[in-house]
Amino acid sequence: MRSSPRRALRLLIVTVVGLAGVAVPPLGGDPREDSIYFVMTARFNDGDTSNNRGGGRHTVSGNARNNDPMFRGDFKGLIDKLDYIKGLGFSALWITPVVLNRSDYDFHGYHGWDFHRVDTRLETPGATYQDLIDKAHAKGIKIFQDVVYNHSSRWGAKGLYVPPVWGARDEQWKWLYSEKVPGKEYDPMEEHQGDDPEMTARQNEMAKGRPYNGDLWSTAAPAGNTCRDYGTPTQWKSPEGFTIHNCQWPSPTSGMFPAQSYHQCWIGNWEGSDSKSCWLHDDLADLNTENKAVQDYLIDAYNKYIDMGVDGFRVDTAVHVSRLMWNRRFLPALRQHAVAAHGDKGKDFYVFGEVGAFVNDKWNRGSVNHSAQFYTWKERREFSPDDARAVVEQFDYENLMGTGNQPTTDNAFLRGNAYHAPDRSKFSGMNVIDMRMHMNFGDAPNAFNNGKDSDDSYNDATYNTVYVDSHDYGPNKSNERYTGGTDAWAENMSLMWTFRGIPTLYYGSEIEFQKGQRIDCGPTCPLATTGRAYYGDHLAGSVTASGFGVVSAATGAVAQTLDKPLVKHVQRLNQIRRAIPALQKGQYSTEGVTGQMAYKRRFTQGAVDSFVLVSVSGGATFTGVPNGTYVDAVTGDSKAVTGGTLTITGGGKGNMRAYVLSLPGNPAPGKVGTAGPYLR
Repeated sequence: MRSSPRRALRLLIVTVVGLAGVAVPPLGGDPREDSIYFVMTARFNDGDTSNNRGGGRHTVSGNARNNDPMFRGDFKGLIDKLDYIKGLGFSALWITPVVLNRSDYDFHGYHGWDFHRVDTRLETPGATYQDLIDKAHAKGIKIFQDVVYNHSSRWGAKGLYVPPVWGARDEQWKWLYSEKVPGKEYDPMEEHQGDDPEMTARQNEMAKGRPYNGDLWSTAAPAGNTCRDYGTPTQWKSPEGFTIHNCQWPSPTSGMFPAQSYHQCWIGNWEGSDSKSCWLHDDLADLNTENKAVQDYLIDAYNKYIDMGVDGFRVDTAVHVSRLMWNRRFLPALRQHAVAAHGDKGKDFYVFGEVGAFVNDKWNRGSVNHSAQFYTWKERREFSPDDARAVVEQFDYENLMGTGNQPTTDNAFLRGNAYHAPDRSKFSGMNVIDMRMHMNFGDAPNAFNNGKDSDDSYNDATYNTVYVDSHDYGPNKSNERYTGGTDAWAENMSLMWTFRGIPTLYYGSEIEFQKGQRIDCGPTCPLATTGRAYYGDHLAGSVTASGFGVVSAATGAVAQTLDKPLVKHVQRLNQIRRAIPALQKGQYSTEGVTGQMAYKRRFTQGAVDSFVLVSVSGGATFTGVPNGTYVDAVTGDSKAVTGGTLTITGGGKGNMRAYVLSLPGNPAPGKVGTAGPYLR
């Protein structure tokens, strides 16, 4: 999640349209059986140019020169390329937030304003959000929706609290402000391109043949205003050099946002308690998640998307909400509603949180309250029934307990060669993005060795979401998209697709899209030069998938994209992972295993018993394994083990071996797919 810079917002107008949708069932099934493709909807593929919007920074950012409006991709573009995603082998699609945004640079979706309404810049007739969900489900693809509970936009949240904003109609600011029109309010579908002070908002609108009318602005404090010193000048200046006045720009310390709905401070210590109850940035008004009205607002809003049939939530900035509030309020409500709406399929609703521990060590600078694994556990004692008091009590208690007194488990580990039923009784309901592996993914061996070091402190690490880089950072908190090279990417993928956790790929990584480019620079440079560049040019043409990881036909640019070496690699990895339950849901062990990246995995449930020996890139020896016939899913090679030892020879960087034990009722699948540039 990135925030926009301190600029005056250009306001737009429309009447409100409510969120529409009917209940459709999610696909259900264990989320570990999936692999996830992550897209920024507005930057992936443009299905309908009529809903493209550049925003107030269209010109100054350089996007206008490239004819590249930040709101470019849409749901129609995603629907049109579902076969591309399925053809890569992915069965789950993680999309950026869909709620109506309000910011000057909000294509990514993290500035929610009307949480009950889908952003109209993403929808077109016949390609609504509901259409995307339904059509993805028809192809066997789940939708994981990015959601935000921690903050709203800088302009508040419609239906919860929208602050009165001071606006001047003088020589400095007249280019921005105009009279409010009763019954009209902000609408992203109406926008102007004038981000030059000489080209006023009013002039832009007049050039379009209509008057420009802002909203919410006033020069006198209106009824209900809570902001102190309304309209008095401050010491601050706008980028144009204009004086900024109190209550003109969002701030937690001005009284502009009432305490019952919003927190009242800036974060000072990112590992302190204030990180749970203060603002990240003036662009992200921090919601008072300890307040019942706020809780009810968020729960009600997100229940509507559960009703629409989404299959899971990726939770943005989860670490900035106390774990107690997740455990006490939000997660139980979410689970209850998912089951009420969809029955048994609702039980499979997958929640994975972003707990931004951007460090290489096991615990985030020694703070348990800010570490990813901490959020996977229930509370272990009772706290005050008052939520605001309880979050302080919980933070202090767990801080005192420290890293050495946190719960541990062997839920992710084999006992010898045997799978055991995991104990999930203390699971919070929130899985997490594997920040430890993400930060250490400069290379695969480093990610493997450091990642597994944390697995005893997650409730169950086999449910972790695992990726190399994303829309925010690369490994080691790099600001660039991964630059390790094609061979290193192949090795990373081979590890992610066979080790514990759910493999996740950020859009375009299958062709090393924008490698080395800065992931995000806000509106100070063209999006085309960043890791959030538009991908649709690589998808032009047609594509038909006949199965997961199998493309039956493709034409145009997308055919060339599908011919890239890492595309071939990820297709086959997805085929192999889908064929071997142990690679999806198995516990693992390195006991009796020699080799740089080698491990054994097993999953046993009902009639299914799947046991596999894996070595990535190099050779390995496995001792003390069951005797029998093992067949490699990569080459089809068969080895008979009679003395409990199996040796694998090295296959080169990015290659791997996955020897599956043939068991009664569970025969090895044999060679899966065809040899490619790495798996051969």
